[in-house]
Amino acid sequence: MDAGTLGVLIPIIGVSIPIVAIWSAHRQKMMKMQIEATSSNTAEKAAQYASRVQQLEDRVQVLERIVTDSGYNVATQIEALRDQRQVEDTDSGMALDIDKQPAR
Repeated sequence: MDAGTLGVLIPIIGVSIPIVAIWSAHRQKMMKMQIEATSSNTAEKAAQYASRVQQLEDRVQVLERIVTDSGYNVATQIEALRDQRQVEDTDSGMALDIDKQPAR
């Protein structure tokens, strides 16, 4: 290299080093902020999921208690609902006999 080229490169290198250092520090700060934002967002979602899971577990417990309760008779209640539906349909002028087979 000749002296002229070296005379131009030294100031360029001298200016480039601080620019790279500033950019590098900025990049590190941005990465740190991104990691913190991601971790707080993840913690919030985890708390929401935990809350939802607890609600679902509570509902399952209620359903298990209803189904396993010895005084609870699902078939009887279904039939009662069918009977009630037939009475309501008859009152409106539409007789629906769901249990009967059509005549052939």
